[in-house]
Amino acid sequence: MYRSHVLVCGGTGCTSSGSQQIMAKLVEELGKQDLSEEVSVVQTGCHGLCALGPIMIIYPDASFYAMVKEEDIPEIVNEHLLKGRPVKRLLYEETVTPSGIKALGDTDFYKKQHRIALRNCGVINPEVIEEYIGTGGYQALGKVLTEMTPDEVIQELLDSGLRGRGGAGFPTGLKWKLAKQNDADQKYVCCNADEGDPGAFMDRSVLEGDPHALLESMTIAGYAIGASQGYIYVRAEYPIAVDRLKIAISQSREMGLLGDDIFGSGFSFDIDLRLGAGAFVCGEETALMVSIEGNRGEPRPRPPFPAQKGLFGKPTILNNVETYANIPQIILNGSKWFASMGTERSKGTKVFALGGKIKNTGLVEVPMGTTLREIIEEVGGGIPNGKKFKAAQTGGPSGGCIPMEHYDIPIDYDNLIGIGSMMGSGGLIVLDETDCMVDIAKFFLEFTVEESCGKCTPCRIGTKRMLEILDKITKGQATLEDVDRLEELCHYIKANSACGLGQTAPNPVLSTLKFFRDEYNAHIIDKTCPAGVCKALLSYHIDSEKCRGCTLCARNCPVQAISGSVKNPHIIDLDKCIKCGVCMEKCKFDAVYKR
Repeated sequence: MYRSHVLVCGGTGCTSSGSQQIMAKLVEELGKQDLSEEVSVVQTGCHGLCALGPIMIIYPDASFYAMVKEEDIPEIVNEHLLKGRPVKRLLYEETVTPSGIKALGDTDFYKKQHRIALRNCGVINPEVIEEYIGTGGYQALGKVLTEMTPDEVIQELLDSGLRGRGGAGFPTGLKWKLAKQNDADQKYVCCNADEGDPGAFMDRSVLEGDPHALLESMTIAGYAIGASQGYIYVRAEYPIAVDRLKIAISQSREMGLLGDDIFGSGFSFDIDLRLGAGAFVCGEETALMVSIEGNRGEPRPRPPFPAQKGLFGKPTILNNVETYANIPQIILNGSKWFASMGTERSKGTKVFALGGKIKNTGLVEVPMGTTLREIIEEVGGGIPNGKKFKAAQTGGPSGGCIPMEHYDIPIDYDNLIGIGSMMGSGGLIVLDETDCMVDIAKFFLEFTVEESCGKCTPCRIGTKRMLEILDKITKGQATLEDVDRLEELCHYIKANSACGLGQTAPNPVLSTLKFFRDEYNAHIIDKTCPAGVCKALLSYHIDSEKCRGCTLCARNCPVQAISGSVKNPHIIDLDKCIKCGVCMEKCKFDAVYKR
């Protein structure tokens, strides 16, 4: 029996910050202090506060250490684990109060969260099946196979109101019901773990921190629709997730939780992995299935829908990782429990990957209907450096930008669609006053153009033409007629693209045109970028009243574009200036400005 447990985050974020070295050093120091038999070291999944990695939590007192370094380990072991005195200077600052150490659940980041999909992430060792079982794992599967009929399972999901968390928000129970109604000698259960949106890492964290939840849910799905085989399509760029899925599948097979005659019920189901090569279009359900079949990932026309004719021409259901992660808890706690959270048409919780100009970069899971302001200012800790909120981009390349006027909008499927954005898989990128909205639209179009599969002309050619116009605008070379043509192209591509990815590709442009048209006009009419981002429209200047003539800017200018004598104001030759920004970076008196 251990007296203390040290949980170290082993997710991708903390691993890249050195958590594996932290664990190795920790084991070494525990050995030196003869504490190896008293203190256990547990590798977990993501805790959510990705900006603070590597993260270490020591139980039973739940002391939360952030940004741990190898050189900190001897002190933590000697002071905290040997003598029982937490090292306060290394603790997460929000947990340290004058009256003592505050519980992690009472911090701003965690107190408004309600974790269902992420309930085990950061809590259990994802590579030990017994730890998952110890938190109630596989009880839902046992209940389904011994107490419920397939129709009852589907009805429970219908009553819960669970909608697909991959982007479209289609009712999960209805999708399963349609697949069950189609008779076939073989059916399939697929999981979309491709997660190609820039800035999105929700599914990756579930795979890394709680892989058995996915296996249990897919097995339940197989029972509900009458399938015997499942496939997880996971991007090859997720090596930690892939390794842990392989371990989880092997463990589940060894314990009889996958394979033949599960729980002695006569039901058989198995799961295999298929690695994706990183094509964004393979996040579209039909393209994903084509890729699993071993062909080039391109979307197929619908109908027929996958529930009728999907993988290998057989009835198939496809949900993403987060959707599946909710299902065991719905089965165990009941549909009414799940439906009691969220809004009228968007039930339960939603996981968001917070990124961009925000203090607490990381993963959060909040009830549907939580306002954008609450997520950014309370959970996310607000915008750093005293900057003002400008917009939030949701839904990745398929989504749109939410401006300040909708800062208090309750986040759910219908509200976001109503203002020209969408939930998407859950990426939420915060933008401040230093971001150019034209440049943001251009960024997402560059991604879409690069990732278009090329099968249909509207997407292949249309998005390229849109990007060319945006490029002209950011260079100050466009006219107002170009904006009209850009908007016309948006509507044409939405109406005529072959799949959902092409149909939603214009959303970032349309939403920025709707809410930030003044910035487009400034680029075109005034030949200026209000945010000071678009390089072609910038010019650097020196304020003669602030300049002290220290010569630091002139000495660091790579093209000798700055002239002036010591202790006298300097001048930038705009014809020579290459707009690298070194002068502004080096100036200690804020004398250099751009406009």
